[in-house]
Amino acid sequence: MEDIEIDEVATPELTDPVLIEGLPGVGHVGKLAAEHLLEEFDGELVRRVYATEFPPQVNVDDEGVAALTCAEFHAVETDGADLLVLTGDHQAGSNAGHYKLTSTFLDIAESFGAERAFALGGVPTGELVEEYTVLGAVSDGDLTDDLEDAGVEFRADEPAGGIVGVSGLVLGLGGRRGLDAACLMGETSGYLVDPKSARAVLEVLEAVLDLSVDYESLEDRAEEMEEVVGKIREMQEGPAVPDDDLRYIG
Repeated sequence: MEDIEIDEVATPELTDPVLIEGLPGVGHVGKLAAEHLLEEFDGELVRRVYATEFPPQVNVDDEGVAALTCAEFHAVETDGADLLVLTGDHQAGSNAGHYKLTSTFLDIAESFGAERAFALGGVPTGELVEEYTVLGAVSDGDLTDDLEDAGVEFRADEPAGGIVGVSGLVLGLGGRRGLDAACLMGETSGYLVDPKSARAVLEVLEAVLDLSVDYESLEDRAEEMEEVVGKIREMQEGPAVPDDDLRYIG
């Protein structure tokens, strides 16, 4: 096997498609958001990308059939915009691998005529989140106005430490290619899979790309996570302990 191999599954004609990247990351925010788009709009699989930078494993389906792990591109046609959605279960295992894979992803996007991209992800707060803010970063300062109108916040020096992985390189490498690229990052605790943060990110995409997204299935997942969060809060608060009982037990 070569370091990177691409299966061309289908080549539909898309009109000015927008690349949407949603690979695993903090809170699985980007992955949840991208997969929800595919569920809602019935995306068509168009490319599979295999790479030796992915973990050495296969995924096994309900019938026991194994398939080598990969990243996938799906074409999505909506009333608002055509999308090219990148999803997968893994990112690269090395710095060089991130660059090679992201370059391949951008090559594929450009082959479909994409000139615009949104990388989706989460930014950790280190604590449970009540109100979900979406932070933004762009490849060109001229791209901020529409995003700010959609409620995205741009904060100096945030996220701290920059944006790593494919999401960061979609901006960095994409910008060098002349791609209008933005990263939308929903605030999340960083401890749990976060459907509410994914919804906050999708609501920005709705406004910017003139989409109409139904959130029922995402709300169901959010309710499940709320039960988990409730239990965590109970554990954090814990029962009050009288001062008399604060003694060392060895």
